[in-house]
Parts: sequence; C-alpha cells; structure tokens
Amino acid sequence: MTTIIRAEAAHDFLALVPALVGYRPSGSVLCVAFDGNRTGGVLRHDLPADAEAADALVGAIVGTMCRLAHADAVVPIVYTDQRFDGGDIPHRDLLQGLARRAEEAGFLVRDALCVAPDGWASLLDEDLPPGGRSLALIEESPAAARGEEHGPLADSATALVRLPEPDPEIAREVARILDALGEVDPSAATSADGCARGFDQRRLEVIDEMERELGDGLDPVVAAEQLATHEGRSTARLAWVVHLLGRPVFRDAMMLQVAFGPVIGELALDSAEEAAERARRSGETLDDLTRRELDAGGVESVDEFLTRLLLGQAAARPDPERIVRALDTLVVAIANAPRSHRAGALCVASWLSWALGRGSAAGALIDLALDCDRAHGMAQVLAGLFGTGTLPEWAFGATVTDAAVGHGAVSAP
Repeated sequence: MTTIIRAEAAHDFLALVPALVGYRPSGSVLCVAFDGNRTGGVLRHDLPADAEAADALVGAIVGTMCRLAHADAVVPIVYTDQRFDGGDIPHRDLLQGLARRAEEAGFLVRDALCVAPDGWASLLDEDLPPGGRSLALIEESPAAARGEEHGPLADSATALVRLPEPDPEIAREVARILDALGEVDPSAATSADGCARGFDQRRLEVIDEMERELGDGLDPVVAAEQLATHEGRSTARLAWVVHLLGRPVFRDAMMLQVAFGPVIGELALDSAEEAAERARRSGETLDDLTRRELDAGGVESVDEFLTRLLLGQAAARPDPERIVRALDTLVVAIANAPRSHRAGALCVASWLSWALGRGSAAGALIDLALDCDRAHGMAQVLAGLFGTGTLPEWAFGATVTDAAVGHGAVSAP
C-alpha cells in the first residue's frame, strides 16, 4: 500500500501509522521511511533491553535505512509500555540517538515520536507539557477513520499471518489422509508423488482416492501452481499440500515456485532431487545435507542461484500476489493439520512472509514450527536467518513505496 501522508499534525500522522503497517504497534521502534512526501517502507524492531543494545539497534536501523533506494526522510516512533507518569518522554535517549544518526547519514528527520499508555510526545514539541499530550488527540483524529478504510488491523506485527480456528470436520479428514500417507520421515526414500516407498493397503487406497479427486494436482509443480493461484481449498488439496511440504525434496522447490514462478519451481525440484540422491549416498537427511552445503557456500552441490534466492541474496523480486494467495490457503491447511505434520508447511509460510518483508510474522511462524519439531532442520536454518534481522535483498531494489508490501510494512524481527 502506497500512502501519501497529509497529516497536518503529529497526532494525525500517528493515527495513520497502524493502517500503514497493518497492525497495532506495541513494544517496538518503527522507522517510517519517506521518498519525498510518499511513504510505504516501515522498519520495525523490538525495543532494546539496555543502553548497549540501544546503540547497536540505532546502528542497525540507520544502516538498513541507507540501503532503501530513494529514501530521503524518516520518522522514528517508539511504542512503549513505559508511562510518562507526569515526567519526561520514555526512551528519549533512543529517539534522540536515532534522530542524530539519521541526520548524520543524510536523512531529513521529519519528527521523532513516542506513544505510551498515558500519553504521546514529539521530540520537536517545544511546548510539550509534563506527562506528554493526550492520546485522545490520536484516537479522535479524522485520520484514524480514514485508516480504518484499509480493513481490520492485526493485534501485533507477529499476527500479520494468522492461523484460523480449525474446522473439526475438515481437521478429522485431513488427519485421516495424512495418517494414511504416513508420518513425516525426512530420511525415508520417496516416490515421485512424495509418498514413502513400501505402500500398505490403506495408503494405496488413499492415494487412489487422491488421484481421483486431484488428478494432475498430485504433481508437486502443479500443486505449487494451484497454491499460488488460489485454486480451491478442498480437504484433499489441503491435506496434500501439507503432505508435500513435509517432504524436504518438494518443500523448498514449491516454496520458491510460489514466489518466483513455475520455471524456478521446476529448476528447484530438479536440484532437490539431485541433492536427495547425494543425501542418500552420504547417509544424511536432505535437510542436514542442505544445511551443510549452505554453510559451505552451496557452490559445489547446490545450485548457486537457487541458494541465493532461498537466502534472499538476489535482486530478483518475488510476486507478492502469488505469495499472498498461497499464504491465504497455507494458514488454513496448517490450522487443520495435526501438529506432527505442521513443521514443513510452517517453514514455507514463514519464508513466504519473510519474502514479503514481514520479518516479525516470519519469526513468529518459525517459532511455531520449532514448537512442533525442535530438531527440524529447515526450521533451524530459517530461525538463524531471521534471527539476525536480515531482510531479503529485493526489499532494497526498488523505491521505498514499491518495496513495501501488504499493508506497507517492511518489518524486521
């Protein structure tokens, strides 16, 4: 969402911020980047725990701002649980540090704001009363009503991707299908349709049932394309997606295909199948092999281009509409799947959220994946990647407004 800010006062701007990012900020530092009078890029970080962490955070935020193409101005905002209690602005030192470092880096600091439970304040307000100004100015601003036109807000950055409540009937059927297809075993040999070799009769019956209902949709490339184009949410399709995403040989290829299209998906699937054969020969799981090769740079045995896409180290930008459509279906599939089958699909949902720039939501989803399977290889890889606050390179390759996605938030955990 590209937004032209026409707020006549700081409280009007603060009334628009939740609509700009798509959630109600709390416990956070937000830096709203501007290209002239237009805004759409927002960096979000958790509030630092101490002064040392604050210094590091200021450097990280300003460093990231410097990579945003065409950004020329910024408004840092602190959202805190600390109260004014009739005194000074909470986190004043942090705001002052951000404003100073941003100006030194060549940015125009249009304002520096703090929102607390008992008031709000601007560092530029020379007549600020003790205890700040009334929150009612924000709540009653006409800008708040305009912001509501963009739709409902998430309660937090991590809630930008929500798991809905499961449907009991759908969940029972999904569990039946997944149970018949077999528990996720990353080390097991798989057939072309993603099922463990050595079928029992029940598994064969379910596969026959799935073939009748899904047809070509059993093919991982077709299944990924259906996911990206929002082609139905039948119970069989939801179960099959979770099943495929639980198999590393298909998971990453489908994930990249959703983001970048079927050509990339087919290349990634070929690469994954070759890697699976290397893993079989070495006695490793595919995730363990992939992690080892990523640590080694991926040059010898993992296609370098695909690896750079996976790590966000490429200027090629994913298709946000495909990703959003896929996430809409994925969260339904995950919510209705048994906990033991969720980790792979959660990894994909997490990475796709990160690819959109929703780092906080990505971190929350990968935490859910690790809760399901603490030893899950891909979840561990992504947790390490997201934990650094890294954003994908494509977030910096366009104008600030183009780099923003969803509700305009480019957020880092």
